[in-house]
Amino acid sequence: MDRAELADFLRRCRTRLDPATVGLTAGPRRRTPGLRREEAAMLTGASVDHYTRLEQGRGSRPSRQMLAALARALRLTQDERDHLFHLAGEEPPRSGDGPAQHVRPALLMVLDRLHDAPAHVYSDRGELLAQNALATALTGETEPGHNVIRGWFTDPAARRFHLPQDHAAQSLVHVAQLRAVSASRPGDRHLAALVAELREASEEFAALWAEHRVAMRRAERKRFLHPAVGLLELGCEVLLTADCGQRLVIHTAEPGSESYERLRLLAVIGLQDLGATGGPDAPRGLSPSR
Repeated sequence: MDRAELADFLRRCRTRLDPATVGLTAGPRRRTPGLRREEAAMLTGASVDHYTRLEQGRGSRPSRQMLAALARALRLTQDERDHLFHLAGEEPPRSGDGPAQHVRPALLMVLDRLHDAPAHVYSDRGELLAQNALATALTGETEPGHNVIRGWFTDPAARRFHLPQDHAAQSLVHVAQLRAVSASRPGDRHLAALVAELREASEEFAALWAEHRVAMRRAERKRFLHPAVGLLELGCEVLLTADCGQRLVIHTAEPGSESYERLRLLAVIGLQDLGATGGPDAPRGLSPSR
């Protein structure tokens, strides 16, 4: 690990990043170019102290998840992300086991501008790659690399915001999508391991997998029972990248509807909660491993 070079690279990437690019307001008192350290830390999901130590060349060796979070927060290109990994003494992620998990800066830019709609970026294996602040408030998902399909079938808490009568349909959607992706990439060892793990861990998953249903998630309607604002009935649009390996999922409410007003309320409550706890923000909204 080259601490000095890593520190210099992080500083330069931070100071060249326009606050408006990541959905932040520059404000009249900003005297230095780019982001402040505390802003970069917030976008990464790290503590200010931990991020500062990295920039000062005093930090411990960052984990691969932390490096991925830094690359997303600082809007690095794929080449820059690989350089970041090399400086930290890590081998960059490769694409041999499926689509890249590095979210393109242009896609993150779209995510930054969706202030009034919960939006997530997922890999086609179900891994959470990025999200905005309202998505964090809606689903509570914040851990980078968290696999929503694994969580759905192995962690009861993953279903806490969904109505019980919707569970069966949601389970079917998850399995049918994973079936389609699995067939398209038979050499993806991570995908094969995920399927094997879930067939062993969940009788529900194993039974649905045996039905061999296939479907890719696209437009649908979803219901969320949020403890703070109540029932939200939202439209769900799915936009795919060119290689279909990543998907931007956007939830919207019909203007003037009760769900629309509740979503606006959630935006206020959710952002207040994130600010109070020092939690992540915008797609930005991903924290390092816990």
